[in-house]
Amino acid sequence: MYFTLREHIREPAAEFFGTMVLVIFGCGGNCQVGLSSNTVEFLSLNLGWAVGIFMGILVSGGVSGGHVNPGVTLALASFRNFPWRKVPYYILAQTLGALCGSGIIYANYYHAINAYEGGSNIRTISGTGGLFATYAADYMTSVSCFFSEFLASAMLIISILAATDKRNGPIPVLLPPVTLFIAVLGIGLALSMETGAAINPARDLGPRILTATVGYGKDVFTFRNQYWLWCPILGPILGMQVGGLAYVLLTSSESIRVGKKLYVSSSVCLSSAADTC
Repeated sequence: MYFTLREHIREPAAEFFGTMVLVIFGCGGNCQVGLSSNTVEFLSLNLGWAVGIFMGILVSGGVSGGHVNPGVTLALASFRNFPWRKVPYYILAQTLGALCGSGIIYANYYHAINAYEGGSNIRTISGTGGLFATYAADYMTSVSCFFSEFLASAMLIISILAATDKRNGPIPVLLPPVTLFIAVLGIGLALSMETGAAINPARDLGPRILTATVGYGKDVFTFRNQYWLWCPILGPILGMQVGGLAYVLLTSSESIRVGKKLYVSSSVCLSSAADTC
C-alpha cells in the first residue's frame, strides 16, 4: 500500500518541496536584505530568487519535471503536451509548498520582523509585508502593473521553452536549472522594480495567505482592488500563455496540436532527468 500511495503522491510531493525550497531562498533573501539594511540591494535580492529556482528545480526535477510554478505548468500543458489531468494537483502542491516555505522564513525572522515593525502586534504591508508577497509601486497604474508581470512572465517561459527544446541540441541535466538561474536573475535585475516580478502565482499567493494569517490582515487581499488576483496571478498565467505561443509559432521546430491541426512536442519538464520526460 505504501508503494502504491507513493506512486500517486511523488510528483505533487516533489512540486511541493521544490516550490518550498524556492520560497525559502527567495523570501529568505528578501528578509535578510530588507531587515538588515535601509537600502534595497537589488543584486542580493535577485540572487536569492535565482538560487531558489536553481535549487527548487534540482530538488523536484528528477521526479515531477521541476515546474515549481503554476504558470509554467499551464504553459507546458498548452504547448508541451503535459497531461491536463495533472495540472490541478501540481498547482495545489506548488501553492502549499510556497505557503509552507514562507511560514518557515517567517518563523526564522520572527524576532527581526518584530524589531523592524516595532512590536509583535504590529504588522504592516509597507513595513514587512512586501518581503513575502509582491506589491506594486504607488506610481504604477493598473494597466502598467499587469503589463510588467505579463512581460516578465513571457520572458521566463520563452527561456524555459528554449532551454528544453530538443531541436536546439542535447539537453544536459543541469542546462534547464542553470538557464532558469540566469533568466530569473536577469528578469529580477531588469523588470522587478515596479511590481516585484512575482512571475509565479504560487510564489505570491502562498506567502500572501501566510501574511494574512499572521497579523497583516485582509489588506493583503484588498490592496489596490484585489491586486493579488489580476496582477501576480493572472499576469504571469496570461504572459506565459502568450510567450509560449509566440515561441512555438515563431521559433520552435517542435509541434503542438490546436484543434485538428498539428503545429509539436514531447518535452514536458524543466529537468531532462525527470521520469515524465
